[in-house]
Amino acid sequence: MKNDRSIDLGLTGYEELFMSTEERLDAKKPRVEAIPLAALTPFRNHPFKVKEDEEMTQLMRSIADAGVLSPALARPLPGGGYELISGHRRLAACKALGMGTMPVIIRDLTDEEAVITMVDSNLQREHILPSEKAFAYKMKMEALKNQGKRTDLTLSQVATKLDAAAEIGKSADESRDQVFRYIRLTHLIPDILKLVDEGKIALTPAVELSYLQPSEQEMLFSVMDSDEVTPSLSQARRLRRMSEARTLTDDAVLQLLSEVKGNQVEYVKVPVDKLRSFFRPDTSVKQMTETLVKAMDFYNKHLARQRKDRDAR
Repeated sequence: MKNDRSIDLGLTGYEELFMSTEERLDAKKPRVEAIPLAALTPFRNHPFKVKEDEEMTQLMRSIADAGVLSPALARPLPGGGYELISGHRRLAACKALGMGTMPVIIRDLTDEEAVITMVDSNLQREHILPSEKAFAYKMKMEALKNQGKRTDLTLSQVATKLDAAAEIGKSADESRDQVFRYIRLTHLIPDILKLVDEGKIALTPAVELSYLQPSEQEMLFSVMDSDEVTPSLSQARRLRRMSEARTLTDDAVLQLLSEVKGNQVEYVKVPVDKLRSFFRPDTSVKQMTETLVKAMDFYNKHLARQRKDRDAR
């Protein structure tokens, strides 16, 4: 009886029979292709922002002068086109310059491999916002947990959440605990997370605030925004304890944030444009402040002399 079953020799084509080992390996290397910008789709839930800042200006200048020196990375999409894994800033720069294509390495990656590669490639950037780290670490944590098998990028099947955090910390040069702190920031409402990105709330107090319910965070932000105050670490911990005890009310927040923190310096805010008319145009803000303090000191001494004269009559 004739056997119709074919034997798989591990060959990808007739031409490979006549290739050397080096040629076969070279044929399997990822190729750099000029991909139309319209065919590139940003990575789903990409946590890293593409900002129009000085770095973007420099990148556009470099691309305009010498082209895209470092190819982006993408993977094929089932319905056609490609999902961009790294190179979102380069894509934005190329679009702004009116270019039609950009060099891209196309590579087949699973969802988990794509997330891990996307996070790791973007974490090499010089300036990364706390919110970007927070969502990037969370995405990588989920990807590592879903992968299951051990490779250079993954954990064993018995890996725990702690192991994943340690793996992330190792690649990002941060401790496992620090990784967890950043992931906690994903529980903050956008308004408070923005204050963390702006440096108005430090990481550790922000972690404590992340344990508040969203409605409590909204209430807290309303007070912070209207009174232009932010909680210290001690105050943030007290807010968390009140939340856990279900005693966090509007009045409690107002009373707590009205306390003067130990290292807090109070300021009187006066718009600079209202002061400019009293000074020369080239006077610095520091010089105006010093002059105002001296003027108030002179005025207070003048008032003291007047009181002394009245008392002497």
